[in-house]
Amino acid sequence: MEAKDNQTFVAEAVDADAVGEKPAAPEPVDTVIIGAGFAGLGAAIQLARSGERSFVVVERGADVGGTWRDNVYPGVACDIPSHLYSYSFRPRTGWNSFYAPGAEILDYLQEAAREEGILPHLRFSSDVLELAWDSTTMSWTVVTTRQTYRCRWVIVATGRLSEKRMPDVPGLDSFAGPVFHSSEWPRDLDLAGKRVGLVGSGASAVQILPRMAEVADEIILFQRSAAYVVPRDDRAYTEGEKAAWRDEPESLVKLRAQMFWDAETGFAARLGAAGPLTALRDRARRHLEAQIPDPSLRQALTPHYEVGCKRVLLSNDYYPALARESVRLEQSALTAVEGSRVAAASGATYELDALILATGFHSTRPPIAHRIRGCDGRTLDSAWSHGMVAHNSTTVAGFPNLFVIDGPNASLGHNSAVHMIESQIAYVLEAVRYLRSHDVAAFDVRPERQATYVAEIDRMAETTVWLTGGCRSWYVDERSRRLTLLSPDTASAFRERLARFDPADYLLNVQTA
Repeated sequence: MEAKDNQTFVAEAVDADAVGEKPAAPEPVDTVIIGAGFAGLGAAIQLARSGERSFVVVERGADVGGTWRDNVYPGVACDIPSHLYSYSFRPRTGWNSFYAPGAEILDYLQEAAREEGILPHLRFSSDVLELAWDSTTMSWTVVTTRQTYRCRWVIVATGRLSEKRMPDVPGLDSFAGPVFHSSEWPRDLDLAGKRVGLVGSGASAVQILPRMAEVADEIILFQRSAAYVVPRDDRAYTEGEKAAWRDEPESLVKLRAQMFWDAETGFAARLGAAGPLTALRDRARRHLEAQIPDPSLRQALTPHYEVGCKRVLLSNDYYPALARESVRLEQSALTAVEGSRVAAASGATYELDALILATGFHSTRPPIAHRIRGCDGRTLDSAWSHGMVAHNSTTVAGFPNLFVIDGPNASLGHNSAVHMIESQIAYVLEAVRYLRSHDVAAFDVRPERQATYVAEIDRMAETTVWLTGGCRSWYVDERSRRLTLLSPDTASAFRERLARFDPADYLLNVQTA
C-alpha cells in the first residue's frame, strides 16, 4: 500500500470515532478488546461474525497493525510464509512473495478491518491507563486516555513485541546525533555518508544491516552474541499462481495446510532430537561458511550455544553485508556514550553520527500487567511475579472475565503465531457463548486447574533447547528463568488443548475474595 492510501485509512478510522468531550459516566459495552494487531483485530472480526455487536477495540496507536504498523525500518519483513502468516478465515490469494514485507502485511490487516466492518468499533489514540474488576457489579472498568468503559469481558491482545526495550547505557540521552529504537524509525531519515552504530544482532538487526550498508559510509554492529542464520528461501509468486489460488480456493487451503505441517516438523529440533538438531545446526554452519570466507570473521559469527536456543534467523544478505569493508563487527555491547563518541565493553571507542537500537522488546514482563487489577485488588504484574502464568495460556486465576491472547506460553519458535492466536480466539468465543447461554455473570479459573496446567508446561519445557541450550533469550523470564513466552509443544497440540471450553475448570457466578 502506498503511503497516501495508508493515511486515508487512518483518517477514515479516526473520523468514525471523532474526538469529543469525555462523558461523565463510563460507556457500557459487553467486551473491550485491548490492541488492534493480529490478535485484537482477529478477535474483533470473529466476535462480529458470531453476531456480537457490543464491543470496542481500544488501540493506543493511530491505525491497526500493531507490530506491522510500528516497524517500518528498511527491510522489515516476516519470517513465516505469507500464506501461513494470515488469518485462515481470510485467505489472500494476492500475496506477492513467499515471505511478505511489512507494508504488505499492514495492508492486509487494514483491508480486513475495512471489509469486516470493524472500523466503527475501533478507538484509536486510546492508551489504557487502568483496568479494575468490580466484584459487586461483576464488571470491568477500563480507563483510557480518551474514554472510560464498563464491560463484562476484557480481551487483552497487546502482543509481545509492543513495548520497546531500551539499553541502560550511561550518556545515551546525550548522544549528539539521531538515536532511536528500530520500532520508531524516522520516516525522513537519511543515513547516506554517515557513520552509524547498530546495536543488536537479532531479527531486526539482520534485516536492517544490509539496507544500511548500501547507503552509510561506515557501520559498527554491536554484537553481544552471534546468531544462527539460515538461508531465506524467498521468491516472488507468479501471476499464474495467484490466478490459480483465486480460481481454485481449495488449492490455497491445501497449500496452507502443507506449509503448516512442514513447519511443525521443525519442533523436533527444539526438543533436542539429535537428528533434526544436527541438521539445523549444519544448515546454519554451511550457510556461514559459504558466505563468510574470512576465518576470523567466521569465528566471530559462530554462536556458542545450541541452535534454536535463540530465534533462528533467515537471511541471504546479512553475512555479505558484514563482509563489506565499510562494516565492522564489534563483539561486545555498547557501554557508554559521550557526545558523538561511544564505547564498547571491549574498550574500543567509535565516533558516530547516528545510533540505531535494535534491542528488542519487553516480551515476558508486559508493562500493561501493572495496570490490571483483579478481584482482590492485586495487579496482574504481581500475580506474574514468578513469570507469566495462565490456564490454557488464556485465563488467569483472580482475574475474572478476562482473557489474554498471545500471552503466557502462547507463542512459537517454529510455526505461525497466527495459528496460536486463532486457537485462543476460538476458545474465547466458546467461553463467551457458554457464559451467555447459562446466564453466568462472572467466571474465574480455579487456581488448582491453573497450577496443574502451568506445572505441566514447566515439566515439558525442562528438556527443550530454550532451557538447555546455554543461552539467554527473550523467550525466558528474566527473574524466574521459566520458559513463559513459548509453548513447549507443537502448534497442533496447542489447538487440541484449547479445542473445548470446560466449565468445570472455572468458578461460576462466585465473588472471590
